[in-house]
Amino acid sequence: MKKLMTLVLIFTVTAMSFAQKDEVKAIEKALKNSNFADAKSAVAAAEGLMSNMDDKMKAKFLFLKAQVQYANGAASDSDMEKAISTLAELKDHESAIGKLRYTEDANEMKTEIYNSFLTKANEAFNRKDNSAAAKAYENIYKISPTDTVYLYNAALLAAQNNDYETSLKHFIKLKNLGFTGIKMNYIATNKETGKEEFFPEKSNRDFAVKTLKTHIDPIDKMEESKRANVVKNIAFIYVSQGNNEKALGAIKDARDEFPDDNNLILTEATIQIKVGNNEKAFELFREALKREPDNPDLNYNVGITAMEVEQYDVAKSAFEQTLKLKPDYANAALNLSFLEVNKGNAMNDEMNTLGNSAADNKRYDELKAQKNELFQAGADILEKFVSNNPNLKNADIYNQLANIYSALGEMDKYKTYKDKAKAIEAGN
Repeated sequence: MKKLMTLVLIFTVTAMSFAQKDEVKAIEKALKNSNFADAKSAVAAAEGLMSNMDDKMKAKFLFLKAQVQYANGAASDSDMEKAISTLAELKDHESAIGKLRYTEDANEMKTEIYNSFLTKANEAFNRKDNSAAAKAYENIYKISPTDTVYLYNAALLAAQNNDYETSLKHFIKLKNLGFTGIKMNYIATNKETGKEEFFPEKSNRDFAVKTLKTHIDPIDKMEESKRANVVKNIAFIYVSQGNNEKALGAIKDARDEFPDDNNLILTEATIQIKVGNNEKAFELFREALKREPDNPDLNYNVGITAMEVEQYDVAKSAFEQTLKLKPDYANAALNLSFLEVNKGNAMNDEMNTLGNSAADNKRYDELKAQKNELFQAGADILEKFVSNNPNLKNADIYNQLANIYSALGEMDKYKTYKDKAKAIEAGN
């Protein structure tokens, strides 16, 4: 009886070994014919036998499985992700057994997948499909975890697509990884297009300049740290979720890390206003301006922040100070004008409720006159700005003037400024 049992056991193991080989051969045959449907079926069948495969057979199976999932680049994003995971499993397995039979091929496939996702990400970004671009950038990071800038891109695009849960997850991971985004950019100007282009390595850039001679004017430019932006976004997402306690905790961590960053002070001021702490917010505004009273950008950012939270008097003062410090600061002039125009537009609400009685008509005329005065005040700000900057080439300024004069019924001025805006937009 013992001999019989031994024979049965040997027969079973041998049969299982043949079954493994048959299933793996079936995968190879289907792949050779690019029949990915049959290849997937064969992978599923072989998967059940995987626990009994020897190390050599398991490595081969994992490599074939990754090829099936990749489908020569035609796979869906989810199958691409599976291929990445399978390749990682293959590399871990071969590393553990000390035999790198398929690792080099796996690295080549990984590079193909990397480039495929990079192409998808850039194409999606260019067509403004933030959701697809964010997912593709996230997948690039999964393929190459050292390329944390792609996770940063995914976080930003997810936030722009209002997918705050995903964005927050990415930003928190970046924060915990100590991400800064600081790197050296290798740039040169393409002779044919006249545009600056970025190169992955200095050697690539130098080859294009010195050997191919397709590029000129090489420069090395250090990327600024994105660390503060990461922690700032964490705080803002918490605010959007109504989690003010976590938001304030996140911004405190950020300010502890970057005590001299005035933009973080403004961020905290914004959060304090949103949670109803106006007094604390304006204390922070004063702190920021005390540090850099003559910084036009800081004054402008104070104005923008105050404008966003409807503190219009503070915004007006900040934009006026910006223009004192930098008389050609076009966006400050535009926003100063918007403040007056928006006050005029606010009168529409009451005007639209009035009836046709004599009293209502009188009130309507009063409101219309006040509205027109505010519109004219908005135009005067921009007229003064244009006068102070005679060589101005800013279509937004002229379009705003055209819109105001159209609303005021002054069609000659409307046409004058609209034509100037069109000329600038046409590059004249």
